[in-house]
Amino acid sequence: MSTALTTARAPRACAGRGRVIRRLVPGVLMVLLALTGPFLAAHPIDKPVTAPFATAGDGAPLGGDQLGRDVLSRLLHGGTALIGSALLVAAVVTALAALAGCFAVLHPVVGRAVERTADVFILLPPILGIMLIALAWPGGGRWAVISAAIVLGTPYAVRIVAGAAAPLAGAGYVEAALAGGESLTCTATRELLPNLRSTILALFGLRFVEAVYVISMAGFLQIGPQPPAADWALMIRENSSGILLNPWAVAAPSLAIAALAISVNLAATSLAPRSARKAVTTP
Repeated sequence: MSTALTTARAPRACAGRGRVIRRLVPGVLMVLLALTGPFLAAHPIDKPVTAPFATAGDGAPLGGDQLGRDVLSRLLHGGTALIGSALLVAAVVTALAALAGCFAVLHPVVGRAVERTADVFILLPPILGIMLIALAWPGGGRWAVISAAIVLGTPYAVRIVAGAAAPLAGAGYVEAALAGGESLTCTATRELLPNLRSTILALFGLRFVEAVYVISMAGFLQIGPQPPAADWALMIRENSSGILLNPWAVAAPSLAIAALAISVNLAATSLAPRSARKAVTTP
């Protein structure tokens, strides 16, 4: 009977792995393409090669932008900084949320303070937070946007980790560790975090997607990267006036942002169990 069960489970396990691989491949390819794009570009990002808003043709497969620069070359350059910034935001937010969330469930006073602080920051609209930090740090550029994304993304992430860690805080092995004199830091890193791997992985993926949207929104508002930088969101804003002349100047960076966010989100959630995905995506 056990042999029959093992035989029946094998195809399901293979099908599950196949699904995970199919979801991982687009995200990995999209990230690799964005990171290697500058080496594939045919023209410099600041060199006019066509007439302004020229349609697709020889030497410019996606046409020209408002200054006649090659849209495809600028598109290939524009993803590196966005992905690097989003990865930094996702890593910092996930690390802070993992530690603060675990401390919150292990120490009631810290937990109440974290909960109240998170409630306040969650109510702050993202665009308002970005503008406030940009005004307070006028020369910050991309770093100001990254800081805003970290500040705005951490409170909600802390609540997610705390909610996932709360049932584990009352487990016998956690209580034994605390009773044995183990510090909160050791208890959090040795006892709680290893059991939250799935939640933290799903959280990292979704924070990356959120960071892509926040950074792109800031770029569209010209908060952060400034012309003549090759930034996808900045390209959308700069070329919006000529969308009827060369739609690719706006459509290409818009599709690139959407493809990056969707593919990475699918890749991250495919690695996490259904229970962890539900916890992370439910406010």
